[in-house]
Amino acid sequence: MKLKDLGSLSWRGWFYFRMGYSTYLTFVLGYVSTLVTVYYLAIRNMPFLLDIFPKFLEFAILGTLIGGPLAVLIGWVHLKRSSLFSSEADVGVEANPYSYKLPPGYTKEVVIPSAFLQLRILQRLAETDRLLTPSEKAEIAELERKFVTLLHGGYVGSPRRKLSSLRQPSSEIQKAA
Repeated sequence: MKLKDLGSLSWRGWFYFRMGYSTYLTFVLGYVSTLVTVYYLAIRNMPFLLDIFPKFLEFAILGTLIGGPLAVLIGWVHLKRSSLFSSEADVGVEANPYSYKLPPGYTKEVVIPSAFLQLRILQRLAETDRLLTPSEKAEIAELERKFVTLLHGGYVGSPRRKLSSLRQPSSEIQKAA
């Protein structure tokens, strides 16, 4: 195993650990911890509540039967009826570098190069028939510049963290395209 692979494996392990721990382990521990804390620190110190819930198991079952559907309702409202989720998604899109550059894989290797080639062919056909206005020629030139920028790892649009060295392709890259 190469050192590079070991580093990648380590980071993947760290990611899987964080996902498993934060999504599953802390959820269960947090749920049980909340039930125990509420019961033993609140209910056991209030005699009128202790009359209603004399045993922890009764409290835990009732809390689950009420809290579960209530949590589902709150989650549904969060996703479907409030602007909170769309705001979170907006922040996620703004922070995601792949909203402004090409993701690796088939998009970078096949989809965008084929779209770039199609644009060039259509441009040649339209120029042959003199169908392009000057503004359309300028739009095509701008699209070609963006294609070149993306194909060489640069950003288009306004990413939150601009990497100026990747923002504009060097003159050598532009000449190669």
